[in-house]
Amino acid sequence: MVGEIHMKEKPMKKERSKPRRGKPADASGAELAALAALPDDRIDTDDIPEVEDWSGARRGMFYRPVKKQLTLRLDADLVDWFKRHAKGGRGYQTDINSALRDHVDTREKKKADG
Repeated sequence: MVGEIHMKEKPMKKERSKPRRGKPADASGAELAALAALPDDRIDTDDIPEVEDWSGARRGMFYRPVKKQLTLRLDADLVDWFKRHAKGGRGYQTDINSALRDHVDTREKKKADG
């Protein structure tokens, strides 16, 4: 089936993080809870450099929506077009998804404006 991935390797086991040396695990949890309870103006951030230039930032870089596998019938000429115009080594399915997302965003914006 198209888009189906079969993994031959075993999935990675999730390991618990090791407690920091010198402190029991519950002490660091208590320290984090105490920091969370502090109002923002009482937290000392002098040793953290302030980021002033956000020009290289990219919105949504780490956001990955959940994908849902389904069977969808599309016109053959549309599929052929997307396959021929796949950008930068990405698959045509990614481009179809992007085109659908652009369409939904445009419709939502029109709905909000109008």
